[in-house]
Amino acid sequence: MGQVNIWVLLLLVPVQFISYYAIGEVMFSYLRSKGDLKGMSRFKMARISLELNFVNHIVPVPAAAGFSYLGWMLKKYDVGVGRATMAQLIRYVLSFLSFVSLLIIAVVAVAFDYNISKSIIILVSLAILFVVILFSLLIFAISSKRRVLSLSKFIIKIVNRFVRIFYRRKKKKFLEVDKTNGFFVEMHQDYVEILKEKRILLVPFAWAILNMLLDAVLILIAFWALGFWINPAALFIAFCLSSIVTLVFSVTPGGAGVYETVMIAFLISTGVPAEVAVAGTLLARAALLIGTIGFGYLFYQLTINKYGKIPKSTNI
Repeated sequence: MGQVNIWVLLLLVPVQFISYYAIGEVMFSYLRSKGDLKGMSRFKMARISLELNFVNHIVPVPAAAGFSYLGWMLKKYDVGVGRATMAQLIRYVLSFLSFVSLLIIAVVAVAFDYNISKSIIILVSLAILFVVILFSLLIFAISSKRRVLSLSKFIIKIVNRFVRIFYRRKKKKFLEVDKTNGFFVEMHQDYVEILKEKRILLVPFAWAILNMLLDAVLILIAFWALGFWINPAALFIAFCLSSIVTLVFSVTPGGAGVYETVMIAFLISTGVPAEVAVAGTLLARAALLIGTIGFGYLFYQLTINKYGKIPKSTNI
């Protein structure tokens, strides 16, 4: 920590703010194209995006929490729950497409770096294939009302069984059948509508690309602050692998612990000295989580103080 350049590290603040603004614009640019959010300032959009990220980091079931919170917030601006749900669905779909597109480019780039092991490239390629298959199965499921209800039934069964074991209460339920089925049916309807509006997704997709790049730049800045230069393509792959493993296997808030372990291990495997990989990764994650949780909690609490708590009826 004694060799951290504080002025370089402070670049995290504006870049992180722009990153939140960009991920918010994936949703909000779509909503504006539909004639919504006319009375919402750009700063408010970035603030809502930061609050949403805070909720997804803190609440045990991020996707459900995010859908509920954004639907509740946008209702204040006369945006229906269905439209808010579609905006978030678009965010996840376009984020995934930008994620895979940039990851493939990064893999091609590191393939020409002779310091990168071929086994690492094969491993990353398999990870890409796994994510594509997983996403394709999800799209296949929500493209049919019958299949999406089957998926809903499966998720309700698994989640409620897990909750009953965790709380040791036989009647304890986390997901209610009617609300959860309604949520997934709405996702199916949103998907059908999205297919009819492909052209208006170009601008949101551009914002999704920018957000992915900025997320990787945030980690790169932390290494710069320590005086180290990391191959941007390799760093982006490490970021993507960490995100994939965190999404699939981690149950800790923000993937704490799992995310850092995967990133450090991958960077070391590409030839980055262990002490550099550990120092840069921990510095980046600590600074970013403090920013996300600190400012996110502040804005979230201001919103709760202004509007009151989220009604239980908005939750799955």
